[in-house]
This record gives sequence, C-alpha cells and structure tokens, in this order.
Amino acid sequence: MTDELLSTHLSNAPLAGEMTAGVLHDVGDVRIEQVPIPTPGPGDLLVKVAACGVCGSDIPRMNFSAPYRLPLICGHEFSGHVVFAADDVTGFTVGDLVSVPPLLPCRKCESCLEGHFSLCEDYDYFGSRRDGAYAQYVVVPADNALIMPEGLDPRAAAMIDPAAIALHAIWRTRLTAGSRVAVIGAGPIGLFAVQWARLLGATDVLAVDVNEQKADMAREAGATHTATNDEEALAHAGKGYDVIIESAGVPQTIALAVKLAARHGEAAFIGIPHRPVELDKAAFSGFLRNEVSLYGSWNSFSAPFPGKEWTESAAKLSTGDLKWQFMITHELGLDALPETMKQLADRSIFSSKVLFFPNAG
Repeated sequence: MTDELLSTHLSNAPLAGEMTAGVLHDVGDVRIEQVPIPTPGPGDLLVKVAACGVCGSDIPRMNFSAPYRLPLICGHEFSGHVVFAADDVTGFTVGDLVSVPPLLPCRKCESCLEGHFSLCEDYDYFGSRRDGAYAQYVVVPADNALIMPEGLDPRAAAMIDPAAIALHAIWRTRLTAGSRVAVIGAGPIGLFAVQWARLLGATDVLAVDVNEQKADMAREAGATHTATNDEEALAHAGKGYDVIIESAGVPQTIALAVKLAARHGEAAFIGIPHRPVELDKAAFSGFLRNEVSLYGSWNSFSAPFPGKEWTESAAKLSTGDLKWQFMITHELGLDALPETMKQLADRSIFSSKVLFFPNAG
C-alpha cells in the first residue's frame, strides 16, 4: 500500500483523478480508456482491484448479446485491497484483501427475506448492471466485501465465485460419501465441482469435456475417469450416476446429464444454454422411469449473505484443499482485454481461467 493511498484513507477522503478501465461501448467494442475513479458513498468501500477473472458469461455479454446498459465496465470475478472506507463503515482496514460477491441483493423482496439471495427479485450485479472490475478501482458496498483469510493469494480470492457456484449446485443435491458423481464441463466451475465431490466423499467421479486438455485438467482436479464424448461417458455410467453436475450449458450436454442419471439420481444444472434444449424420447423416458430429479442452480448465495458457499470456498482455498493454480492459463494486463475477449469468442486460444491484473505494471 503506498503512502499516498494510506494518507488518503486517513484523511477520510476518497481518491480523486482518473484510472484505466476496459470500457464496453457496444457489442465487440471494448476500449482501454482513462475514466474517473468512482466515488464511494455512505456504506461503501473503494477497492483497488488485484485480479479479475473472465467468467464464461462475459464472453457472450461482451461479444454477442450486450449487458443491461452501455457503456459499461464488465468483470465480476474479482478481489482487491481496501483503500478507503466511508465514515459509517466498520470492520475494514486499509490493505484488507477482499473478495466481492458480484450480486447485490435488494434485501427486501420475499426471496431475500427468506435468505434465498440467489433468487433476489430486484438485484444489482457487478459487470452487467453496474460497473465491474476490468478497471483499477471499484466502489463496493461494505455488505458485499468478504475479508479473506490471512495469506490467501489474491488470484485465489478472485476465483471464489466459480468455486462457490459449484458448491451451491452440489448442495442442491444429496451428494454424500460414496456417491457416484459425473461432472459435465471441465471449465473452472466443473473443475471445482470435481474437487468438491471428492472432498465430500465421492470416490467415483467422471468428468466429461470434448476438449482433451480440459479432460487432463479434470484428472488433475481429482476425476477418477474422463470422457470426451457421449459414448465414452455412457460406457462409464453402468447403472448410472447418483449425482450429475452440468456446467457446460450446451443442449447436447444437458441431454447427456439426464441420460447419465441412475435410478432416483439427481442432476443439477449450472450452464446457461443459448439455444433451445430438447430431450429425445429415450432420454425423457429414462428421466420418467428412473424418477430422476432435475434441479436448477443459479449463482452461489445463501444466508447469511453471501453464504457458506463463499466462506467454505475461501477456507478451502486457504488451506489448499481446493487447488486453483493449475486452472490458470492466462495472466494478463488490462491492455490485453479487447483482443483476448475476441479470441475467447472465436475460440482461437485455449483457455481455462483467464485473469486480468488492472494495476499491474
């Protein structure tokens, strides 16, 4: 922490001036620009971004579909250090490393009052509804900042969101010691799902991904078997899997999840499809006859906000029970954001977890 930032905090005045940010002006139009440092209000922190990861949802949002408003600074999987706290904020000190749950619940709707924050009916969201963390600084409500365990790497802190999403989905099921588990999609969420399954006692874990490199990463995460197509996956299934976690969001893999289920099996769906999803007659018949339970899983939050998904993920990352470094394929400065987002969209590069460091250099 620089003397300038420390004295700024102690004088109880937020930072002034400009910062570098990746601003989305239109679909496919990302520009690295100088913009004003955001001004925190009551109840807020100003966080200096340490690392911001690319979520799979960022790719269509920035290249194909567009967010809720433009222009916008995207990026919602991030960690950073506190450099300023409003007068009415307690519990934070300059230099604290925080991870930031990206959903800002209204805390007033029926879902929030019941503690189901993932189902908030009037939420805000970093990087899609408000400015996110492809920038040097972000204003964060103190209620959305989670102080990290001592010594945790800021890169790991920026990966809590996918770890928590995986755990939230698993907790939708009855996965327990001895469960046979299949994880479809070996991106970061799937890789964390494999690890959570093993930590919870699953001894037979199949990971399915069409990409052989990602299948290799799944083996490093702890998968006991891998498959790169439906036929291989079904050959491993035997009488079926007790729990299936679907994180790819592709119509074919969604159908595969149903086909892999055992009698009274459970499938939780995380992946967001961008095309219509259909089940053929055989898959639907199996779903009926085996009395399979299908669960939707949305975001990663529970009560008290942000929930045990976040605190457990932070704890397991800190102890090393959750491995994360092997997932990182790119560590980049913010200047690489426009070109990298295009490459991710056209799949001209192999990637797993891509991290940007807005304050590097």
